[in-house]
Amino acid sequence: MKYTDTGKKDTRSGFGAGLTELGKTNKNVVALCADLTGSLKMDEFKANHPERFFQVGIAEANMIGMAAGMTIGGKIPFTGTFANFSTGRVYDQIRQSVAYSGKNVKICASHAGVTLGEDGATHQILEDIGLMKMLPGMTVINTCDYNQTKAATLAIAEHDGPVYLRFGRPKVANFTPENGTFEIGKAVMLQEGTDVTIVATGHLVWEALQAAGTLQEQGISAEVINIHTIKPLDDEAIITSAKKTGCVVTAEEHNYLGGLGESVARVLAQQHPTPQEFVATQDTFGESGTPDQLMDKYGLNANAIVKASKKVLDRK
Repeated sequence: MKYTDTGKKDTRSGFGAGLTELGKTNKNVVALCADLTGSLKMDEFKANHPERFFQVGIAEANMIGMAAGMTIGGKIPFTGTFANFSTGRVYDQIRQSVAYSGKNVKICASHAGVTLGEDGATHQILEDIGLMKMLPGMTVINTCDYNQTKAATLAIAEHDGPVYLRFGRPKVANFTPENGTFEIGKAVMLQEGTDVTIVATGHLVWEALQAAGTLQEQGISAEVINIHTIKPLDDEAIITSAKKTGCVVTAEEHNYLGGLGESVARVLAQQHPTPQEFVATQDTFGESGTPDQLMDKYGLNANAIVKASKKVLDRK
Protein backbone atom coordinates (compact mmCIF):
# COMPACT_ATOMS: atom_id res chain seq x y z
CA MET A 1 0.00 0.00 0.00
CA LYS A 2 1.25 3.47 -0.88
CA TYR A 3 1.00 5.94 1.99
CA THR A 4 0.58 9.63 1.24
CA ASP A 5 1.12 12.64 3.45
CA THR A 6 -2.28 14.37 3.47
CA GLY A 7 -0.85 17.50 5.03
CA LYS A 8 1.56 17.99 7.90
CA LYS A 9 0.01 18.26 11.36
CA ASP A 10 1.41 18.15 14.87
CA THR A 11 0.58 15.05 16.88
CA ARG A 12 -0.26 17.13 19.96
CA SER A 13 -3.21 18.52 18.00
CA GLY A 14 -4.38 14.96 17.44
CA PHE A 15 -4.44 14.56 21.20
CA GLY A 16 -6.40 17.78 21.56
CA ALA A 17 -8.94 16.66 18.97
CA GLY A 18 -9.36 13.30 20.68
CA LEU A 19 -9.78 14.92 24.09
CA THR A 20 -12.37 17.31 22.68
CA GLU A 21 -14.37 14.39 21.32
CA LEU A 22 -14.11 12.50 24.60
CA GLY A 23 -15.46 15.55 26.40
CA LYS A 24 -18.66 15.21 24.42
CA THR A 25 -19.02 11.43 24.58
CA ASN A 26 -17.69 10.39 27.99
CA LYS A 27 -18.79 12.41 31.01
CA ASN A 28 -16.32 10.62 33.27
CA VAL A 29 -13.34 12.07 31.39
CA VAL A 30 -11.65 14.94 33.24
CA ALA A 31 -8.54 16.85 32.21
CA LEU A 32 -5.70 18.25 34.30
CA CYS A 33 -2.93 20.47 32.99
CA ALA A 34 0.28 21.86 34.50
CA ASP A 35 0.21 25.40 33.08
CA LEU A 36 0.54 24.31 29.43
CA THR A 37 -3.05 24.27 28.20
CA GLY A 38 -2.23 25.84 24.84
CA SER A 39 0.84 23.71 24.22
CA LEU A 40 -1.12 20.53 24.94
CA LYS A 41 -4.08 21.70 22.79
CA MET A 42 -6.48 21.32 25.73
CA ASP A 43 -8.14 24.72 25.19
CA GLU A 44 -11.30 23.43 23.55
CA PHE A 45 -11.94 20.85 26.27
CA LYS A 46 -11.44 23.58 28.86
CA ALA A 47 -13.85 25.93 27.06
CA ASN A 48 -16.54 23.27 26.61
CA HIS A 49 -16.24 21.62 30.01
CA PRO A 50 -14.81 24.09 32.56
CA GLU A 51 -16.24 22.01 35.41
CA ARG A 52 -14.15 19.04 34.26
CA PHE A 53 -10.90 20.91 33.62
CA PHE A 54 -8.33 21.53 36.37
CA GLN A 55 -5.43 23.93 35.89
CA VAL A 56 -2.97 22.90 38.61
CA GLY A 57 -0.18 25.28 37.66
CA ILE A 58 3.48 24.32 37.62
CA ALA A 59 2.88 21.53 40.12
CA GLU A 60 3.20 18.31 38.19
CA ALA A 61 3.59 16.04 41.22
CA ASN A 62 0.39 17.45 42.67
CA MET A 63 -1.34 16.92 39.33
CA ILE A 64 -0.51 13.21 39.35
CA GLY A 65 -1.70 12.85 42.94
CA MET A 66 -4.95 14.64 42.14
CA ALA A 67 -5.51 12.44 39.08
CA ALA A 68 -4.94 9.26 41.09
CA GLY A 69 -7.48 10.42 43.66
CA MET A 70 -10.09 11.26 41.03
CA THR A 71 -10.10 7.69 39.77
CA ILE A 72 -11.49 6.53 43.11
CA GLY A 73 -14.70 8.40 42.28
CA GLY A 74 -14.93 6.77 38.87
CA LYS A 75 -13.41 9.62 36.86
CA ILE A 76 -11.00 9.02 33.97
CA PRO A 77 -8.31 11.69 34.35
CA PHE A 78 -6.11 12.79 31.45
CA THR A 79 -3.04 14.70 32.62
CA GLY A 80 -1.17 16.98 30.24
CA THR A 81 2.31 18.50 30.22
CA PHE A 82 5.64 18.09 28.41
CA ALA A 83 7.04 14.56 28.33
CA ASN A 84 10.03 15.56 30.44
CA PHE A 85 7.77 16.88 33.20
CA SER A 86 5.23 14.07 32.74
CA THR A 87 7.81 11.43 33.66
CA GLY A 88 11.21 12.49 34.99
CA ARG A 89 9.88 15.19 37.28
CA VAL A 90 7.08 13.07 38.78
CA TYR A 91 8.36 9.50 38.57
CA ASP A 92 7.92 8.84 42.27
CA GLN A 93 4.28 9.96 42.23
CA ILE A 94 3.55 7.90 39.11
CA ARG A 95 5.20 4.83 40.59
CA GLN A 96 3.52 5.00 43.98
CA SER A 97 0.14 6.64 43.37
CA VAL A 98 -0.65 5.40 39.85
CA ALA A 99 1.28 2.27 38.81
CA TYR A 100 1.55 0.53 42.19
CA SER A 101 -2.09 1.27 42.91
CA GLY A 102 -3.24 0.36 39.39
CA LYS A 103 -5.09 3.66 39.02
CA ASN A 104 -6.92 4.47 35.78
CA VAL A 105 -4.84 7.58 34.97
CA LYS A 106 -3.93 8.58 31.41
CA ILE A 107 -0.57 10.37 31.43
CA CYS A 108 -0.48 12.33 28.18
CA ALA A 109 2.91 13.74 27.25
CA SER A 110 3.75 16.19 24.49
CA HIS A 111 7.03 17.64 23.21
CA ALA A 112 8.88 14.30 23.49
CA GLY A 113 12.30 13.61 22.02
CA VAL A 114 14.68 16.02 20.31
CA THR A 115 11.96 17.41 18.01
CA LEU A 116 11.05 19.77 20.84
CA GLY A 117 13.88 21.61 19.13
CA GLU A 118 15.06 25.02 20.24
CA ASP A 119 14.01 24.59 23.89
CA GLY A 120 17.07 22.40 24.34
CA ALA A 121 18.23 19.47 26.42
CA THR A 122 16.60 20.52 29.69
CA HIS A 123 13.15 20.23 28.10
CA GLN A 124 13.81 17.34 25.71
CA ILE A 125 13.60 13.81 27.06
CA LEU A 126 15.00 10.66 25.48
CA GLU A 127 14.59 8.34 28.46
CA ASP A 128 10.84 8.46 29.08
CA ILE A 129 9.83 5.29 27.27
CA GLY A 130 12.34 3.33 29.31
CA LEU A 131 11.14 4.90 32.55
CA MET A 132 7.51 4.18 31.88
CA LYS A 133 7.74 0.71 30.34
CA MET A 134 9.55 -0.59 33.43
CA LEU A 135 6.59 0.23 35.66
CA PRO A 136 4.46 -2.89 36.22
CA GLY A 137 1.03 -2.60 34.65
CA MET A 138 1.82 0.56 32.67
CA THR A 139 0.74 0.65 29.02
CA VAL A 140 3.12 2.70 26.84
CA ILE A 141 1.98 4.20 23.53
CA ASN A 142 4.00 6.33 21.07
CA THR A 143 1.96 7.51 18.08
CA CYS A 144 3.22 8.44 14.63
CA ASP A 145 0.88 11.13 13.27
CA TYR A 146 -2.17 13.30 13.95
CA ASN A 147 -4.77 10.71 12.98
CA GLN A 148 -3.21 7.94 15.03
CA THR A 149 -2.79 10.19 18.06
CA LYS A 150 -6.46 11.14 17.97
CA ALA A 151 -7.46 7.48 17.65
CA ALA A 152 -5.16 6.48 20.51
CA THR A 153 -6.58 9.20 22.76
CA LEU A 154 -10.07 7.81 22.21
CA ALA A 155 -8.90 4.22 22.72
CA ILE A 156 -7.11 4.74 26.02
CA ALA A 157 -10.27 6.16 27.59
CA GLU A 158 -11.80 2.70 27.14
CA HIS A 159 -8.75 0.92 28.56
CA ASP A 160 -8.90 0.16 32.27
CA GLY A 161 -5.52 0.91 33.81
CA PRO A 162 -2.65 3.40 33.71
CA VAL A 163 -1.43 4.56 30.30
CA TYR A 164 1.49 6.67 29.11
CA LEU A 165 0.66 8.35 25.78
CA ARG A 166 3.64 10.04 24.11
CA PHE A 167 3.42 12.51 21.22
CA GLY A 168 5.22 15.53 19.82
CA ARG A 169 5.42 19.21 19.00
CA PRO A 170 6.38 19.59 15.31
CA LYS A 171 4.15 19.25 12.30
CA VAL A 172 4.86 15.90 10.68
CA ALA A 173 3.41 13.82 7.86
CA ASN A 174 -0.20 12.76 8.46
CA PHE A 175 -0.58 9.50 6.59
CA THR A 176 -2.58 6.95 8.58
CA PRO A 177 -6.32 6.57 7.87
CA GLU A 178 -8.65 9.25 9.18
CA ASN A 179 -10.98 7.92 11.89
CA GLY A 180 -9.05 4.65 11.88
CA THR A 181 -9.37 2.15 14.69
CA PHE A 182 -6.63 1.89 17.29
CA GLU A 183 -5.97 -1.46 18.94
CA ILE A 184 -3.67 -1.25 21.95
CA GLY A 185 -0.85 -3.78 21.67
CA LYS A 186 -1.43 -4.57 17.99
CA ALA A 187 1.31 -3.62 15.52
CA VAL A 188 0.36 -2.23 12.11
CA MET A 189 1.92 -3.74 9.00
CA LEU A 190 2.50 -0.79 6.68
CA GLN A 191 4.49 -2.46 3.93
CA GLU A 192 5.42 -6.07 3.32
CA GLY A 193 8.95 -6.99 2.32
CA THR A 194 11.37 -9.91 2.19
CA ASP A 195 14.92 -8.64 2.82
CA VAL A 196 14.85 -6.55 6.02
CA THR A 197 12.31 -5.69 8.72
CA ILE A 198 12.10 -2.06 9.83
CA VAL A 199 10.27 -1.71 13.15
CA ALA A 200 9.55 1.95 13.88
CA THR A 201 7.64 4.06 16.38
CA GLY A 202 6.52 7.68 16.65
CA HIS A 203 8.03 10.23 14.27
CA LEU A 204 10.34 7.58 12.83
CA VAL A 205 7.48 5.64 11.21
CA TRP A 206 7.13 8.06 8.31
CA GLU A 207 10.93 8.14 7.99
CA ALA A 208 10.90 4.33 7.83
CA LEU A 209 8.47 4.43 4.91
CA GLN A 210 10.70 6.92 3.11
CA ALA A 211 13.71 4.70 3.78
CA ALA A 212 11.84 1.69 2.41
CA GLY A 213 11.20 3.61 -0.81
CA THR A 214 14.89 4.42 -1.17
CA LEU A 215 15.86 0.80 -0.48
CA GLN A 216 13.32 -0.41 -3.05
CA GLU A 217 15.00 1.74 -5.68
CA GLN A 218 18.23 -0.08 -4.81
CA GLY A 219 16.68 -3.52 -5.12
CA ILE A 220 16.17 -4.12 -1.40
CA SER A 221 12.72 -5.18 -0.19
CA ALA A 222 11.94 -3.70 3.23
CA GLU A 223 9.06 -4.66 5.49
CA VAL A 224 7.83 -1.73 7.61
CA ILE A 225 5.96 -2.23 10.88
CA ASN A 226 4.45 0.58 12.95
CA ILE A 227 4.83 -0.23 16.64
CA HIS A 228 2.56 2.33 18.26
CA THR A 229 2.32 0.32 21.48
CA ILE A 230 5.70 -0.39 23.05
CA LYS A 231 4.12 -2.09 26.05
CA PRO A 232 2.44 -4.51 25.66
CA LEU A 233 4.59 -5.28 22.63
CA ASP A 234 3.25 -7.26 19.69
CA ASP A 235 5.80 -10.08 19.92
CA GLU A 236 4.05 -12.18 17.29
CA ALA A 237 4.25 -9.49 14.59
CA ILE A 238 7.96 -8.97 15.23
CA ILE A 239 8.87 -12.65 15.28
CA THR A 240 6.79 -13.45 12.19
CA SER A 241 8.53 -10.71 10.23
CA ALA A 242 12.01 -11.56 11.53
CA LYS A 243 11.56 -15.18 10.47
CA LYS A 244 10.70 -13.99 6.97
CA THR A 245 13.43 -11.37 6.45
CA GLY A 246 16.22 -12.61 8.71
CA CYS A 247 17.28 -9.19 10.01
CA VAL A 248 15.76 -6.24 11.85
CA VAL A 249 16.24 -2.48 12.18
CA THR A 250 14.50 -0.60 15.00
CA ALA A 251 13.92 3.14 14.70
CA GLU A 252 12.86 5.54 17.46
CA GLU A 253 13.29 9.09 18.73
CA HIS A 254 14.64 7.87 22.05
CA ASN A 255 17.83 6.60 23.64
CA TYR A 256 18.78 3.17 22.32
CA LEU A 257 19.07 2.18 25.99
CA GLY A 258 15.62 1.41 27.35
CA GLY A 259 13.50 2.12 24.29
CA LEU A 260 11.71 0.19 21.57
CA GLY A 261 14.98 -1.30 20.30
CA GLU A 262 15.75 -2.98 23.60
CA SER A 263 12.21 -4.37 23.83
CA VAL A 264 12.52 -5.85 20.35
CA ALA A 265 15.99 -7.23 21.15
CA ARG A 266 14.57 -9.02 24.19
CA VAL A 267 11.84 -10.65 22.08
CA LEU A 268 14.34 -11.72 19.43
CA ALA A 269 16.82 -13.05 22.00
CA GLN A 270 14.14 -15.13 23.71
CA GLN A 271 12.28 -16.43 20.69
CA HIS A 272 14.24 -16.03 17.44
CA PRO A 273 17.83 -14.67 17.62
CA THR A 274 18.21 -12.28 14.68
CA PRO A 275 20.74 -9.61 13.65
CA GLN A 276 19.48 -6.16 14.68
CA GLU A 277 20.62 -2.57 14.23
CA PHE A 278 19.38 0.39 16.29
CA VAL A 279 18.41 3.80 14.91
CA ALA A 280 18.16 5.89 18.09
CA THR A 281 20.16 8.38 20.11
CA GLN A 282 23.39 6.91 21.44
CA ASP A 283 23.26 7.49 25.21
CA THR A 284 23.32 11.27 24.94
CA PHE A 285 21.29 14.30 25.89
CA GLY A 286 19.92 16.58 23.20
CA GLU A 287 20.69 20.23 22.47
CA SER A 288 19.10 23.32 20.95
CA GLY A 289 18.38 23.38 17.23
CA THR A 290 15.56 23.01 14.75
CA PRO A 291 13.84 19.61 14.74
CA ASP A 292 15.27 18.76 11.30
CA GLN A 293 18.80 19.76 12.34
CA LEU A 294 18.62 17.61 15.45
CA MET A 295 17.08 14.61 13.72
CA ASP A 296 19.88 14.77 11.17
CA LYS A 297 22.68 15.26 13.72
CA TYR A 298 21.52 12.40 15.93
CA GLY A 299 20.81 10.05 13.02
CA LEU A 300 17.03 9.88 13.37
CA ASN A 301 15.80 10.01 9.79
CA ALA A 302 15.32 8.04 6.59
CA ASN A 303 19.00 8.25 5.64
CA ALA A 304 20.02 6.72 8.95
CA ILE A 305 17.48 3.92 8.52
CA VAL A 306 18.80 3.16 5.03
CA LYS A 307 22.37 2.93 6.38
CA ALA A 308 21.31 0.71 9.27
CA SER A 309 19.38 -1.55 6.90
CA LYS A 310 22.41 -2.06 4.69
CA LYS A 311 24.58 -2.72 7.72
CA VAL A 312 22.26 -5.36 9.14
CA LEU A 313 21.87 -7.00 5.73
CA ASP A 314 25.62 -7.59 5.73
CA ARG A 315 25.22 -9.46 9.03
CA LYS A 316 22.62 -11.96 7.79
